[in-house]
Amino acid sequence: MGVFYETIPATLSPWILKQRMFWVATAPLSGSGHVNVSPKGGDYFGLLDDKTFWFLELTGSGCETLSHLHETGNRRITIMLTAFEGAPKIVRLWGKGRVLENKTPEFESFVRDQTVKVIPGARSIILVDIHQVGTSCGFSVPLYEFKAHRDTLNEYYRKKDEKFKGGNEKESMDL
Repeated sequence: MGVFYETIPATLSPWILKQRMFWVATAPLSGSGHVNVSPKGGDYFGLLDDKTFWFLELTGSGCETLSHLHETGNRRITIMLTAFEGAPKIVRLWGKGRVLENKTPEFESFVRDQTVKVIPGARSIILVDIHQVGTSCGFSVPLYEFKAHRDTLNEYYRKKDEKFKGGNEKESMDL
């Protein structure tokens, strides 16, 4: 049976921060649009307090999360974390998303104040103002053994950034 909270319980925060993978879901307000679910991983997320989750949004094959959050009157976002190791558990964080675009004063201030490691290819930081937290059993979630994070995208943008800084203007990340 699910349990719901208005804030992240202090006992749940360490579990959230230990997760190696989570999913981000957004959708447009229009019924003709599609729900977007994106997997995320790595050390690029955290909690500011019991009502605020953040993650580093990387440049990828699409820009659906930002598009949905920028839609006037929308900002709906859900974060889902699941236990693949240890005791079964599913946690959902429902909230409203705010986008801090890379190279803006807000982004730079957040990175400085929270000592966020920004990697090449970072598009933005998404702040989630949480209005509900839900936990459920996770009894049907399979067990998986974590091996490593995939580094392909990070390496691609690291090399692109290196070439740009070396004078190759065609390698700019400002596409």
